[in-house]
Amino acid sequence: MEMEMEMGLELLCSILAVVAATYVFLFGFIKNINEWYYVTRLGKKKNTLPPGDMGWPFIGHIYSFFKAFNSQDPDTFIENLVKRYGKTGIYKTHLFGSPSIIVCSPELCRKALADEHVLFGYPSSARQLAGKKSLYGISASEHRRLRKIAMNPINGDEALASHIELIEGIVTTSLEELASMEGPVNFFYEMRKITFKVIAHIVLGTTQESVLSALVKCYSDLFPGIVSMPVNIPGFVFHRALKARKMLLKIFKDKVAERRAKTTEPDCKKEMIDFFMEAEYDDGKKLDDEHLMDLLLIFLFAGHETAAHTAMWATIYLHHHPEMLQKAKEEQQEVIKRRPASQKGLTLTEIKQMEYLPKVIDESMRRANFAFTLFRKVETDVNLNGYTIPKGWKVLVWSRAVHMDPTIYPNPKEFLPSRWENPGLKGKNFIPFGGGSRICPGSELGKLEVSIFLHYFLLNYRLEELNTNVPTITLPLTRPADNCLARIIKLP
Repeated sequence: MEMEMEMGLELLCSILAVVAATYVFLFGFIKNINEWYYVTRLGKKKNTLPPGDMGWPFIGHIYSFFKAFNSQDPDTFIENLVKRYGKTGIYKTHLFGSPSIIVCSPELCRKALADEHVLFGYPSSARQLAGKKSLYGISASEHRRLRKIAMNPINGDEALASHIELIEGIVTTSLEELASMEGPVNFFYEMRKITFKVIAHIVLGTTQESVLSALVKCYSDLFPGIVSMPVNIPGFVFHRALKARKMLLKIFKDKVAERRAKTTEPDCKKEMIDFFMEAEYDDGKKLDDEHLMDLLLIFLFAGHETAAHTAMWATIYLHHHPEMLQKAKEEQQEVIKRRPASQKGLTLTEIKQMEYLPKVIDESMRRANFAFTLFRKVETDVNLNGYTIPKGWKVLVWSRAVHMDPTIYPNPKEFLPSRWENPGLKGKNFIPFGGGSRICPGSELGKLEVSIFLHYFLLNYRLEELNTNVPTITLPLTRPADNCLARIIKLP
């Protein structure tokens, strides 16, 4: 009897050992499928790939990414790479459905953004929502040509100065309306409406409230789909985003037809949409409607989201730091005191002479990190500091890692506008608008909008948040979980 029990235990142990060995074998085999598929077949080039691993088949490291970014400390994603592979500033991985190289040091980020062979490389969901012929999907030569057309109405002192009165009118009217409301407002959503009114007027020439409201609603549904799983089934974020895209294209088609009729009128003021309608391909033909619609969609998106995000966070941060709020307010009061009594409204010269407010804006962009990464891909093998980025692979320029690096920005989680008194922080250490030939064309207009908004808000209003200690959501962008539910209080 005793011998039978011993034999039974031996058999059980043997079975458990076989099961464990099988598990280890299968685990190792499955875990390495991505590595074999994407890396081993590269041959000799695999020896010069950056450190890292490709994760699980199909999903790669997306679980680790979402785990970090759904926590209150999204920077643990990069910190874990550094712990495992050292502080190389460059790592291979598999994210958002593609083999990818993460670059996260200032030097390598700048080099990647400046390389002419590094093109836009957004995930499938973003490319489908933006359209095949948006700035995300066109060649480098087409991008340069259309960028030049787009920059004419929004860049340079003359163009910027021409928009100040428009922005002031929208900001002051909107703030009066918000302050008159009895209940609290969704401050982030209201900031989106303000910045959208500005860009819609500049791009489309429209001021119709019904059109603006429809556009804001559509973009609110579209944006979450940018980095979602591209599953076009009812109930999924991507499905809702695709429906929003269809609605946006319908609105744009109506607006294009309206502008085509108007441009035949004498003395008709040109808007950005008119410049796009006049643009030509290399063979001299005009842009087709599909190309035109995709360009309008991406320009309206980029032209309002970053400015709204920055203005919201700058307002929140200042109201969380009363001494900084007072300093910013005093600077704006000095602007009013210095101007002649006959002058109404801001001038570009006044805005350029502000010293503390630009530091507040830069620190808000650094701390809030509108985009955690910039999506790129390489059209040929690229060498980056001795490492190979294989043709067709994505490059994830992890700007958040640069902006939250404690060796560059001591106490990076603190809001400290005074840190920008150090002129050495600018340049390669600060990339909120990207870099290289594909740097955001509307960066100066966006900062102008935020400056004008803060000028009037600081002088005449205060923010009263309804909820305290609100957790922060970081996907698809950094914002308070309640979107900053607050009252806008007009000062006496």
